Amino acid sequence: MLRALERPAAGEPAGALVLLHGRGADEHDLFPLLDALDPERRLHGYTPRAPLALPPGGAHWYVVPRVGYPDPVSFAAGYGALTEWFDGLPYRAEDVVLGGFSQGAVMSYALGLGAGRPRPRALLAFSGFIPTVDGWSADLEPPLPPIAIAHGTYDPVIPVEFGRVARDTLEAAGAEVRYRESPIEHGIDPETVAELRGLSLARETR
Repeated sequence: MLRALERPAAGEPAGALVLLHGRGADEHDLFPLLDALDPERRLHGYTPRAPLALPPGGAHWYVVPRVGYPDPVSFAAGYGALTEWFDGLPYRAEDVVLGGFSQGAVMSYALGLGAGRPRPRALLAFSGFIPTVDGWSADLEPPLPPIAIAHGTYDPVIPVEFGRVARDTLEAAGAEVRYRESPIEHGIDPETVAELRGLSLARETR
């Protein structure tokens, strides 16, 4: 079972906010983003740690042989551990806002759009891509959750084209997509976070 940091809601939770870290980071990495996105603390926040320990260190969701195409065996392990943990939360998927950065964004797409998976309340994808990997497929039949995509125009790790392809794919499927590019490299733009604050979080969570 994955371990996770938790940030309680200020009162009775209106749902949950789950943020997944990127490659080689850990559960502490996106913890401050819980308050940045949900400053009124209406949601119970979680930042789980990826299950795989790989070079050069830190926690990983899967092995990266090529950007956009996770290694199937390690992806299955990371995805399996994540789905088991997520399904054990004391919240319905439809009451959970799910997001992540880099590998965490990939896993957010996988968890939130995977065939046979329940839909989250909303998806937030920072600098990621919809994966192409054996053993996983996307279900893009409507209704789809609201989706916010943010990407650095000069990202040298996961090129911005991946963010644009995700946007185009999801819009073509009928999703409500908010897309933002920032003149940064591989990171999260604070201005974008400010734009997303409350957009599809506590204010709209049932």
